[in-house]
Amino acid sequence: MLRIFRVLSFILVAVFAALSQTSQQAAVISISDAVQTALQQNLSVRQAENNVSAAKSAVLAAYGDYLPSVSFSGGWSRQQTDRAASTQIIGGQPFSLPAQFSVNNNFSSSLSVGYTVFDGFSREATIGRSSSSRDAAMELANRTKQSVVYQVESAYINVLRTEQLVRVSEENLKRDQRQLDRIIESNRLGALSVADVYRQQSQVAVDELSLITDQNNFNKAKADLASLIGLDMSKQYSFVDNSISTEMSKDELDGTMQKYASYEELWKRALSARPDYQSARQTYNAASAGVVSARRSYFPTVTAYGQYRLANETIKTLSQNKTTSWGLSLSWTLFDGFLTNQQVQSALAQERNAELSIAQTERDIAVDVKKALLDLEAARKQYDVAQKGLISATQDRRIAEERYNVGSGTLLDLLVANAGLVNAEANKINASYNFIIARRNVEYSLGERSY
Repeated sequence: MLRIFRVLSFILVAVFAALSQTSQQAAVISISDAVQTALQQNLSVRQAENNVSAAKSAVLAAYGDYLPSVSFSGGWSRQQTDRAASTQIIGGQPFSLPAQFSVNNNFSSSLSVGYTVFDGFSREATIGRSSSSRDAAMELANRTKQSVVYQVESAYINVLRTEQLVRVSEENLKRDQRQLDRIIESNRLGALSVADVYRQQSQVAVDELSLITDQNNFNKAKADLASLIGLDMSKQYSFVDNSISTEMSKDELDGTMQKYASYEELWKRALSARPDYQSARQTYNAASAGVVSARRSYFPTVTAYGQYRLANETIKTLSQNKTTSWGLSLSWTLFDGFLTNQQVQSALAQERNAELSIAQTERDIAVDVKKALLDLEAARKQYDVAQKGLISATQDRRIAEERYNVGSGTLLDLLVANAGLVNAEANKINASYNFIIARRNVEYSLGERSY
């Protein structure tokens, strides 16, 4: 019986341990998952979408100005008079006035309808301005999404980059630790001096510090990505995406460079696709409509109105006293102390500033495309150089190790060669991911991707 109880206890403990380990497993997130989550959770994207909703409601309100205004009102009032008896002298004769008490109720209701026939083209300008502002907000929201996606992709690639650097540091530490074990054994047999042992121990300590730094950078990169996406920082996540490869063929590299060879063509594509440029143009259209709206006071305003009113002392007799009225009204401000002129000049200034913003956006797009192409070209060259450097450093490390093992080389030569290999591996990793980011930066500068 005791054995059975122990077996059952062991099974329960194993089950709970397995469940606990499963619940603590890190969720695997690919780069597409990160992008989709960011588009839903990122605060900048949500704020941009809120601005779009507000701009759409302004368009609906602008069209509402073409509809009549309808209002209903009702009320009740009570007047109570309580006068005591008195004597009044009239023509020298006294007259007695009796006490008086009276109550008067008044019930009323009215239905009013008003319609603006003409308001100096203000309604048309308001619709144009609100529609352009809505389109500008939508374009800014699209650019915000593009920006967030680019930031997420760059942060995701940085996580993969720092993870690879951690692996390089781990392999280097293991390699130097194995070398230290061989040196200690050779020293025990009298083949090597104790100075080599101390020197290799120092190198292993340096490798351990380097690994700690790389691991910390990797953890911080994951935290930055999780924050950018909008994930729960208290949970663990694993960022894995097999679609991102750091090994790129010459054909792939040449194809990418050929695809983005013409600066003039890319600049024109960016002008036709960039949402921020389209938003600047829509902002200019809204400012132009604002000039028309500011001139409204130079024109008269014509309004049609109608009213149906009921009023009486009791609710039952309310319909016995009816009043119907309708008509047209015209108002025209002939002089307002130059207030309209000030409003027009302010609107014209906003229009000119909006036009300058278009020109500035064109310059920004031109420099964005140019810099993106320069970064892509530099990244391609860095990748080629890093690849050649890694091949050379690998051979140099192998030769130095063989020479040291046979006694024809020094430990210092081996350490220098090993440091060169570590730097070459890190350079290859950085160059690979830099090229991937540079390629995505060109796509971001063109602004052709939509979400």
